[in-house]
Amino acid sequence: MRAHDGGQSLESCCIVFSVESLDIEVEGHAQEERTVPITESAHHAFVPSIPGEAIHQDTLLRRYHQVRQLTERLCQPLVTEDYVIQAMPDVSPPKWHLAHTSWFFETFVLAAASQNYRSPHAAYAYLFNSYYVAAGERHCRPKRGILSRPTVEEVYRYRAYVDQHMTALLEGLQGEAYEIWSPVVELGLHHEQQHQELLLTDVKYNFACNPLRPAYASPDISPPAPAVGPLQWVSFPEGVYWIGHDGQGFAFDNESPRHRCFLEPFQLASRLITNGEYLAFMADGGYERPELWLSMGWDTVQREGWKTPLYWEQRDGTWWTMTPAGMQPVQAAEPVCHVSYYEADAYARWAKARLPTEVEWEVAARPLPLRGNFVERHIFHPAPLSQTEDPVPLAQMFGDVWEWTQSHYSPYPGYTAAPGALGEYNGKFMANQFVLRGGSCATSVSHIRPTYRNFFPAEARWQFMGIRLARTIRG
Repeated sequence: MRAHDGGQSLESCCIVFSVESLDIEVEGHAQEERTVPITESAHHAFVPSIPGEAIHQDTLLRRYHQVRQLTERLCQPLVTEDYVIQAMPDVSPPKWHLAHTSWFFETFVLAAASQNYRSPHAAYAYLFNSYYVAAGERHCRPKRGILSRPTVEEVYRYRAYVDQHMTALLEGLQGEAYEIWSPVVELGLHHEQQHQELLLTDVKYNFACNPLRPAYASPDISPPAPAVGPLQWVSFPEGVYWIGHDGQGFAFDNESPRHRCFLEPFQLASRLITNGEYLAFMADGGYERPELWLSMGWDTVQREGWKTPLYWEQRDGTWWTMTPAGMQPVQAAEPVCHVSYYEADAYARWAKARLPTEVEWEVAARPLPLRGNFVERHIFHPAPLSQTEDPVPLAQMFGDVWEWTQSHYSPYPGYTAAPGALGEYNGKFMANQFVLRGGSCATSVSHIRPTYRNFFPAEARWQFMGIRLARTIRG
């Protein structure tokens, strides 16, 4: 998922696509069209693709409305004041996410595919572009929270206007035009699913900065789960393995080309690290022992004053953390979450293990069923193992938390970014970031796959990020 739009990682360039049929009602919206043309630079969209399963026109239209409606449903718990808050530069206001995802379809589909399309407001191209330099000038990212206008109502009208024109376009696409534009639409849908996750994590951060610690939602609070069983290790033999997307279904361009990698024998932990296990690391002076930390990690801990994962607070001897229901006691059986790469690496070293490489993770995940605690469960919080999966050798590989790997985010052999603005989706971020795998409790199950490469800088913590250990088999 790359959960990102210019400092982290949830976006990428489309390769192929595959969509399942969905039954869903779609409400039409009408709005007066203004004759304000889109800028010329937006008319050149290139999406690399390879032969794949064709998507029926009706199916793509239903999927378009399903994804767009989910974004708005995720905003239903918000009040007007919540839509404008930006508590740090990496966070974007909910109103901006709503508008930016609409700008994406307007810029890369409507304005490019239809000579008669006119934007309802020419300045939106400046306000709601994220990092696409080839698409034109952009508003300063850290200042998105100062935009009281357009209003929330106007942004929703903008979304309805784009939806109206996208519906008409998709209903009328035929033959070669459909083959050209359907991959771009599918890319836009996965782009919006990335922003759905960002919307949830950004709202959580904004609410956590409020002394009232308001609740986003009030899911049923389950009683504390029993302690999980001891960590087990699953072994994998040495060998040459195929890595990367095989061309079946949608994928981002950073998942290709498919290539071979040699692996030494290794072991992967049977489950995620829990809060209880991380508390043992803290109690053993984990944040006070420089020998456990990378140099830049130790500098960050000292500079930022880190002593716990993000959102943790101690009250009367009990640890609390921010959840969708506001502040709640830390549950020992839940996966530890909101830790940086530095913290994950330090914990692994303390546990006499290491983080997996992304190749090891993919080899282990590829044969597993795609199941877990995803956004469709409406929990929006990591769940204890006993509540998510039946006992399996490798549990919690998908959903709950993105799993840090020790792999730097870099191009696969033979990777080339697509030309044009959409080529900026992934390739230009391939420096100073680490790869995460597996999705989270805020990821859509239709968005994730074993080859998905999320990426963030080592100090990032506000996404749902957690820890799975690995070990090298010696001798």
